[in-house]
Amino acid sequence: MRRFALLLAALFLAPSAGAQIYQWKDENGKTVISDKPPVGYVRQQKTIDSDTQAQSGQKQKSLADREMEFRKRQKESQESGDKARKEEASASEKRENCDNARRQLQALESGERIALRDDKGERYYMEDAQREQETAKARNFIESSCK
Repeated sequence: MRRFALLLAALFLAPSAGAQIYQWKDENGKTVISDKPPVGYVRQQKTIDSDTQAQSGQKQKSLADREMEFRKRQKESQESGDKARKEEASASEKRENCDNARRQLQALESGERIALRDDKGERYYMEDAQREQETAKARNFIESSCK
C-alpha cells in the first residue's frame, strides 16, 4: 500500500517539476504569476523556468562559485589583517626610534660629559663641536620623523 501511495505521489509531482512559470501584467496593471500561459492581451510577459529564482529571474550561483568567492573573501581578510599588523609594528618601531632620539637629545643638551668608544675600544669624551653636530642631527631627526 505504501509503495502505491509513493508511486502515485511521484506521478503527480513529476509534471510540475518540469513546468514553466509565467509572469505577466494584465490590462489593469496587476502582476500575475501562473503555471498557464496568459490568454488575450498582455502588457508584459516573462517566462520563468523552474530552475531559476522566481523573484529575480537570475540563476543561482553554483557551489564552486560560492566556494571560490568565500575563499577570496577569506584571503582578502587575512591580507588586510597582515597589513594592519605590519602597520602597527612599523608605527611601534617609529615611536621607539623617536623616544630614543628624544632621550639622546636630552642627554646632549644636559651638558654632562658623554663618553664614546673608538675603533680600538678605547674610551674618549665628546668634544663641544661634535656635541653641537650630534645635537643638530638629533633635532633634525625628531623634527622630520616624530610628528
